[in-house]
Amino acid sequence: MNDFDPSRRRFLGHVGLAGLGVLGAGSLVGCASSASSPSGSGNSAITLQSNLSSPQAKVAMEKIIENFNKQGKGAASLNTVASETFRTQLPTYLTSANPPDLYTWYAGSVANDYASKNLLLDVSDVWQGMADYPESLRTLSTDTTGKKVFVPMNNYWWGFFYRKSNFAKWGVQEPKNWAEFVTLCQTLQGKGIPPIGIGLGDTPWVASAWFDYLNIRINGAPFHRELLAGKQRFDDPKVKAVFTKWREVLPYFDPKGKAYPFQEATTALLAGKTGMFLIGTFFADAAPKDALGDLDFFQFPIIDPAVPLAEEAPTDGFFASAKSANPAGTKALLTYLASVEAQEAYVAASAGIVLPANPKAKASDSPLVAKGKAMLESAQELTQFFNRDSSDALQPTADTALTKFIDKPDQIDAILREWQAGAEKVFKG
Repeated sequence: MNDFDPSRRRFLGHVGLAGLGVLGAGSLVGCASSASSPSGSGNSAITLQSNLSSPQAKVAMEKIIENFNKQGKGAASLNTVASETFRTQLPTYLTSANPPDLYTWYAGSVANDYASKNLLLDVSDVWQGMADYPESLRTLSTDTTGKKVFVPMNNYWWGFFYRKSNFAKWGVQEPKNWAEFVTLCQTLQGKGIPPIGIGLGDTPWVASAWFDYLNIRINGAPFHRELLAGKQRFDDPKVKAVFTKWREVLPYFDPKGKAYPFQEATTALLAGKTGMFLIGTFFADAAPKDALGDLDFFQFPIIDPAVPLAEEAPTDGFFASAKSANPAGTKALLTYLASVEAQEAYVAASAGIVLPANPKAKASDSPLVAKGKAMLESAQELTQFFNRDSSDALQPTADTALTKFIDKPDQIDAILREWQAGAEKVFKG
């Protein structure tokens, strides 16, 4: 639900795959104007502060609000604003005397942080009507006290993308576990193909996906979240195990990938100059339409079958101000936004194909979209991506540590000590 932007945070909300679609688009910024009446007016109009400012997504949200207003269950207005402004103004919105009622934003640590400051409305009663939603999304929308504070609208997935025609030409297949993945890398390298694409050039955050996935595959999602929240240490032996495993496949990374961003890594993949690329679906926005039908993906390989399966699935949706002048109306709008009708309307009106959060809502009938949807639904837990599960402030520590590791993998211990020191500055201020 975010406009594409090369900056690390804004890109995360964008789903892409052109024919596979944009997860949404837009930007949550702008003034904190609200259509609400002064506090105490129980039937005041609801203001939805939206970051979905791309033309198609904006039109989609306008259509949804129009449909809601026609139902006679309340009155709502949409205030669409620019993303980076919104990001900086969001704390001001939520702490103002007369805040907007509802906001498009992210699940995960971002929502939990505001909830811990008592700034978000408890929407647990809205979730009583969302019994069909998977447990993974239910957990993701729950704060540390057990209250539901978020209602998801859509999400997208990460995986190893490749061209089916190239895999067929090279005589290789999708791996099912880590051992098969290593064998695949060896086979491709033996054919003169750099097996793994990477794009660290102006987009070093791409490396965070490797750290996220290795950590949730080896240590599990709960440890991963605690680590990113400052409750575990980056110099812990468990984290070193992540890098030890990663080191096994570093020889198979495209050596040119450190010099250019993920967009150029995408071009290399499509041209058959690399074999596969761990990336989110947004990467294919730049792909020629005639290449989309040739794209496929496989999930990050299982390393320890005993570790509960988690997948990286940045999730976008809505949270509400605890100071909403009309909490009942806000919850009525949230209930509608969680519905099949609203989410299918968004899919139909927006520029691309999204994965609606409501399991009964229809996404694209593309085989690739169906495969991604099935993978997320089979996961026991969902993670969001490094900075969404932690903070923008912690992301630079990851960029520094991970790019240094790729350059100097024999310095793991020193790198982790430096990472821990950097993290402490973030968490302790």
